[in-house]
Amino acid sequence: MSHSIYPLKFDPIYQYRLWGGRKLADLLSTPLPENEPIGEAWILSDRKDHANEVSEGPLQGTTLTELMKDFKYEIMGKMGDWFDQFPLLLKFLDCKEVLSVQVHPSDNQKEYIPKGDSGKTEAWVVLETSNDSRIYAGLKKGTTKENLLDSIENNSVSDCLHSFVPKKDDALFIHSGTVHTLGGTVVFEVQENSDVTFRLYDWDRTDPKTGEPRELQVEEAIDCIDYNQVDIEPVIPVKSPDFNNSEKLFDDEHFKLWRIKTQSEMTVGFKDEPAILVCTDGKGSVNYNGKEYLIDKGEVMLIPAIIGQLSLHPKQEMTLLQIAIPDKKLNYSL
Repeated sequence: MSHSIYPLKFDPIYQYRLWGGRKLADLLSTPLPENEPIGEAWILSDRKDHANEVSEGPLQGTTLTELMKDFKYEIMGKMGDWFDQFPLLLKFLDCKEVLSVQVHPSDNQKEYIPKGDSGKTEAWVVLETSNDSRIYAGLKKGTTKENLLDSIENNSVSDCLHSFVPKKDDALFIHSGTVHTLGGTVVFEVQENSDVTFRLYDWDRTDPKTGEPRELQVEEAIDCIDYNQVDIEPVIPVKSPDFNNSEKLFDDEHFKLWRIKTQSEMTVGFKDEPAILVCTDGKGSVNYNGKEYLIDKGEVMLIPAIIGQLSLHPKQEMTLLQIAIPDKKLNYSL
């Protein structure tokens, strides 16, 4: 492929979910599919079944999967040696109703992970709440396997789960093996590039499209639960010296995430490493090779490693989530 790489934006992929709503229309600039609840917008995905396409520029229409084949080292830098697939999956979730009670396996639970996939550690940033917002994160301390199985039989699973009423800007880390669900919220989600979910309980509801209950994977879910993941609460943001007007929310082996609120020009991105920008409010632009690249509310921008750091020019006060992929074999540097 002869095109040169540049800061890349992508079209979202909308997903029907019975628990979804229509609020993502207020967050993203592209129209939602009509007449059905949309629970997820996949905004950066390198999955065989769902790969986002570049939305503008010479590479418009090219999928992230194709980019990782043709520009792997330009995008990933030295990390291209051990990443053939883009390692993260980014989403917006509109959880109008509560999701199923679920759990994801860890990277080490190979027997529960399809070939070529991974475990699933994830994190949420709350963007919007409602009168019935609730997050369930982790078990109540002391809950056993037997307690959970009994609660499924008598429809009292929520009694085994730690829960709280979230606030806008809350940030929650959901380690693999953590029992969790949420409802009445709009959140941003960053996760390992995995789609492995085991449903423990689904509130005795049926899918309007099929008229049938959704499949549960109780045995697999029970086996993958980490019973030490209890009473999970929002993280305490740490004021970050790494970037102006920023706070670090997550610092994990799979991803690092900063929240930036600024109306002043500042530097974004990393030296020789990829960066992901997600705009959750306001708008701005970056300049590269004499061209302005806009980023608006609800949009994602992938800054390839070969580009490195760029100057951000807010057009009004804006909120950005900046995500790094930890370099497991090299020293992490800004």
